[in-house]
Amino acid sequence: MSTVPRRFEILLVPEHVEDRGGASVEDSAVRTAVVEMTGELGASGYPRYAGHGLVADVDPDTRTVEALLVDGSELDYGLTALVRDWQPD
Repeated sequence: MSTVPRRFEILLVPEHVEDRGGASVEDSAVRTAVVEMTGELGASGYPRYAGHGLVADVDPDTRTVEALLVDGSELDYGLTALVRDWQPD
């Protein structure tokens, strides 16, 4: 039985960038937020996470964002949401 993570970091990154100047996709994020499990299931059926203006339904097995609101609105075209396990500094 796998445990569902309590926190994730969500990174909003541009889908298409001509030249990242050697930066990784993660380093090219225009916004990041640590989100915490709310205890609810989202409309997608996956656990809901929220924090710092982001509300996301995340599949904890595949680390895929299934639904996302950024400051109450849908994600802008041209941005992709990536999930990474949160590791405190």
